[in-house]
Amino acid sequence: MLEQHKYVLLDRDGVINRERGEYTYRKEDFEFNPDLFVALQQLKELGFKFAVITNQGGIAKGLYTLNEVLELHQFALKSLSEKGIEIVEVFICPHHDDFGACLCRKPKSLLFEKAISKYKIDVANSYMIGDKERDVIPAKSLGMNTFVIPQNTSLLPIVEKIRLNIGK
Repeated sequence: MLEQHKYVLLDRDGVINRERGEYTYRKEDFEFNPDLFVALQQLKELGFKFAVITNQGGIAKGLYTLNEVLELHQFALKSLSEKGIEIVEVFICPHHDDFGACLCRKPKSLLFEKAISKYKIDVANSYMIGDKERDVIPAKSLGMNTFVIPQNTSLLPIVEKIRLNIGK
């Protein structure tokens, strides 16, 4: 049997960084949420790996480019890496419902399916954390544990819930 890995999948805006109420695509507008580094470090110590799944509909709307988003993600991943936290990949949906249908925009599941397949994610022992119900719908449908948190809040209470769940 193939070895599977425990993951925490994360939404971006509102979970990793401050949701500003407008699109965030420049590093000067990007601000990590409280306790993020500490929470991810604790999850790493529990044996979890990390990936991000984010809708970036502003690309389809022409408000910013995929390149601008990739540059922002490079900046964010470098900041996390300097704290000893590796994000294996940021899965981006560049589409928006106003400009056509796609299979990858949350609450659809294509990006989750890609992540699960590519990284051999142990769905039953992995988690998705989002700040909206649409973030977690695909994870739930695939059998993953989920948490919806209030925007821009600490992940430390979720870390404790995961720690307790592991102990069962």
